[in-house]
Amino acid sequence: MRILFFGDVFGKVGRELLARHLPALKQEFSPDLVLANGENASGGIGLNDVQARELLDLGIQVLTGGNHSWKHKAILPFLDKEPRLLRPANFPAGVPGRGMAVVDTPQGQVAVISLLGRIFMEFQLECPFLVADRLLNSLPPEVKMVFVDFHAEATAEKLALARYLDGRVSAVVGTHTHVQTADACLLPGGTAYLTDAGMTGPHDGVIGMQTGAVLERFLTQLPTRFEAAEGEPVINGAVVDIDPATGHATAMTALRRVVEAP
Repeated sequence: MRILFFGDVFGKVGRELLARHLPALKQEFSPDLVLANGENASGGIGLNDVQARELLDLGIQVLTGGNHSWKHKAILPFLDKEPRLLRPANFPAGVPGRGMAVVDTPQGQVAVISLLGRIFMEFQLECPFLVADRLLNSLPPEVKMVFVDFHAEATAEKLALARYLDGRVSAVVGTHTHVQTADACLLPGGTAYLTDAGMTGPHDGVIGMQTGAVLERFLTQLPTRFEAAEGEPVINGAVVDIDPATGHATAMTALRRVVEAP
């Protein structure tokens, strides 16, 4: 069983990267399941319903969310009616959408869970550790493969969750910082781990935004309008191999491809 996951798809550049290169990447890696974090795919902040459909129509089977999942009001009814679109599961009960999807693949069912960290986040959230417990306990025993996208700022929080879930999920992959880390590994219990998958989008600015406005904010501390950068397109993500019989990962590789601009 192989999962191909793309880190934070950022704006138009990220969407166009996947539109152009996903067919070749699927041919190269032969994934059974394709996932992506889509919470920044519309203008670099948030995701609207039109561009969510655009990404799903490319063949991405589940889109995970994050702290910007609520940015565009048009996404709210779509979250309720589209099971392939997730928002973090540890938001309070009653908010639109769902935090877990169970997907049929040729190798068996896979549960995909979206969680949001609490350190340095602006929300008052349920504990992601305990919410993960609850979701895992709700799964039928035949669902052995579980992929967790943990959208969090602090590396310690990401690694702590992975250690907590080691042996109980197939993979914990971090998103949110837009900078890919160099620690792809298999934990002792059989869980694949990567602190951050990085960003699929423009890397010539500052984590996706044009450099000038970001520097102005740092230098003056005044509010400035950020605009998405456009150059140096890079695809970042991860490839996870899983034993369907046990749900344990057998290989974990970070994916990074620098692509020539069209």
